[in-house]
Amino acid sequence: MLDFDTLTQADPVGGVELIESVNPHRGHMRLLDGIAYADLDAQVFAAWKDIEPDAFWTDGHIPGRPIFPGVLMIEAAAQLSSYICLTQLPDKGFMGFSGVKYAKFRGQVTPGDRLWIVGKQTELKTRRCTCECQGLVNGELVFETCVQGMFF
Repeated sequence: MLDFDTLTQADPVGGVELIESVNPHRGHMRLLDGIAYADLDAQVFAAWKDIEPDAFWTDGHIPGRPIFPGVLMIEAAAQLSSYICLTQLPDKGFMGFSGVKYAKFRGQVTPGDRLWIVGKQTELKTRRCTCECQGLVNGELVFETCVQGMFF
């Protein structure tokens, strides 16, 4: 979706303050740390999440070998998708996660990693948004999914 060098060398669009001005997620459930890239014409956006060693899930999600849960990768993709859609339709209010068309996991994400999430909006309607998303660590694809959101 986006060349990894372009992704990592782009000037960041904004951090937590920008994300929280669009998305409602806070605390442990905000799974984006910054918006790395935004191309409104191509409908391609990218964000990152730094995987902290003391995150709430590390003690219990594979003790002795913490692995960032796949469901949280999908949630991070959904949060990026929400950001993409609400950036274009800010007056729509709240966008809720409404579906996953598919999800494939191809690698592990562990504490200390920076997870890059790239999303491409493929559909934006007055009631629904669909985005194809990929997650990368060190340039390697670790997951891909297609998520849908609905305006409420």
